[in-house]
Amino acid sequence: MTEGTALAGADGALRCPWALSTADYVTYHDEEWGRPVHGDDALFERLSLEAFQSGLSWITILRRRAGFRAAFADFTIAAVAAFTDDDRARLLADAGIIRNRAKVDATMANARVLADWTPGDLDTLIWSHAPDPATRPAPRTLSDVPAVTPESTALSKALKKRCLRFVGPTTAYALMQACGLVDDHLEDCVSRGAR
Repeated sequence: MTEGTALAGADGALRCPWALSTADYVTYHDEEWGRPVHGDDALFERLSLEAFQSGLSWITILRRRAGFRAAFADFTIAAVAAFTDDDRARLLADAGIIRNRAKVDATMANARVLADWTPGDLDTLIWSHAPDPATRPAPRTLSDVPAVTPESTALSKALKKRCLRFVGPTTAYALMQACGLVDDHLEDCVSRGAR
């Protein structure tokens, strides 16, 4: 077997190797990762969580997602945009999330920026950077999956131009993978094409 190819899980189904280390990953891989996500609040949540993940393992964020949702008003843009200095202090003391000052500040600042956008603008902007699936062959191994693409670099630039923070090209590509703009499930993975 080639290193980094799809592997059989406990149920015998082939999956991307990263998905097999914990039951939480299996569920996330099978039910969420790579499936289309639409809606400004839903995309704000994913963008925020990808920013919090920067420098950490995704499992750290996944296991705290309920805490993040509670702390950040279910990532409703209007609600987070109205957060005060007291909310910031509350967030920085909340053990249920990652208490990184720069990431908390960026999430609050991003919500304030997005609150001024026309409803649907975030969804439209993000999805306008989805590459044509016909131009992307299915990855056979993990080494075929990029960390950054021209599309994620362009998305990052577009978000930064509109004053959003913590949206570098790698974070933008992780968002694209997680939200179904690209299908990076490996060629033999049971979830490939399950969009």
